[in-house]
Amino acid sequence: MFLRPYKRFKDGKEHTYYALVESERTPDGPRQRTVAYLGELNHDQERRWQRTVVFYNRQGDAQQLRLFPDDQDVALPDDPDIVRIRLKQVGWTNGRRFGDVWLAWHLWRLLHLGEIVQRHLPPQKHTCRPADMVAIEVINRLCAPCSEFALAEHWYASTGLEDLLGVADADVTKDRLYRTLDGLRAAQRAIEDDLQKQLQTLFDLDYDLLLYDLTSTYFEGLAEANDLAARGYSRDHRRDCKQVVLALVVTREGFPLAHFTLAGNTQDLATVERVVTEVEGRFGRVQRVWVMDRGMISAATAPAAEGTRHPTAAPPRTPGGLTQVAGTGGQGRLEKSGQDPGVCGTPGRALSQGPPVRHGRSGP
Repeated sequence: MFLRPYKRFKDGKEHTYYALVESERTPDGPRQRTVAYLGELNHDQERRWQRTVVFYNRQGDAQQLRLFPDDQDVALPDDPDIVRIRLKQVGWTNGRRFGDVWLAWHLWRLLHLGEIVQRHLPPQKHTCRPADMVAIEVINRLCAPCSEFALAEHWYASTGLEDLLGVADADVTKDRLYRTLDGLRAAQRAIEDDLQKQLQTLFDLDYDLLLYDLTSTYFEGLAEANDLAARGYSRDHRRDCKQVVLALVVTREGFPLAHFTLAGNTQDLATVERVVTEVEGRFGRVQRVWVMDRGMISAATAPAAEGTRHPTAAPPRTPGGLTQVAGTGGQGRLEKSGQDPGVCGTPGRALSQGPPVRHGRSGP
């Protein structure tokens, strides 16, 4: 087998094309058969093809290799690195996901999240670093969210994370994941503070406007060991189940700043003073706008928000189903704009200075 060049002139320029040719014996004598047309090849491609069709045996003699022998009885070359493969009998097993988990792992390292977690969750006597366990949890939430049990039993083994992180599949158990989450919860505040500094540096974030909202998640069962589990207003329409309330504060770009886990029977109004006060104490008191649901603002909570000397924007419901934006004025009361709603910039000033808000009806 060898490469045969063909030279042609086209548009006044010489072009060289290559074909892969194989010599074979026939009843009529030796003949040459074209195996494949390779087109134009550059110097490196030509050399690679030359190395493909020529091999050296143990004695160092160069011989031609038949890539596609028609005769099944052709003897194999005297070389341990060359074998014959039956393509019809070739299969694959244990296929694993790689692209999405590799990208998530790359972002984890790019943002130095592992260093932050390891700073507050040191390895100590753990056989596996808690930072690696947290990375596995975060990557799972990003790529294919599931329970810790499903993660340990099925998901982790179906990905390429074992090769990327160097953590054996047998070491990823639901009990270890649960213990890691317990440690993560104890270090929640310190980790959030470091994340705020890290993300502010990387993405040049500002915190002059914060968005605050609540949600809830319920438990199947009695949840007797959970002190925060209680029955309350269920956003999942499961009033028969105990639940906890989750509060989240994010920037205008959607980066999380802080989160809180509250008792399941906590009313929305009762969360404002605690959340605003704690965020101000942790991240400083600056001229800031708080954006939250209308149900969190009342005559009782407005003074708490006003005590931070920051305006508060909320979209109250109107009888017609439209939403408007309101802000707390200088006297701790709500001021509604009926003509040009927007986000309040300064207490007591007109709301028209803020960005426009698009309205939509909540019903048909």
